[in-house]
Amino acid sequence: MAKYRVVIKPSASKETETVGQKKDRQRIVLRIRSLGDNPRPFGCEKLSGLERYRVREGSYRIVYSIDDKNLLVDVVKVGHRKDVYR
Repeated sequence: MAKYRVVIKPSASKETETVGQKKDRQRIVLRIRSLGDNPRPFGCEKLSGLERYRVREGSYRIVYSIDDKNLLVDVVKVGHRKDVYR
């Protein structure tokens, strides 16, 4: 399987920086990096109505889109589960 390029929107990068605990931030960054190897890991879910997916990392969610043609994963949003979908 080819390796995907992972691009993080500046807003998603800022949202990652605002995560409270350093350990949580590190886990989120590792999960985002792993999307380059497998953009549809076990437990990912396609969001209804949009061409986006979400993956869980503890209490946080990572929302991203996949472009299979260009081998690109675009991270759109990172946030706590209670308000990431708003």
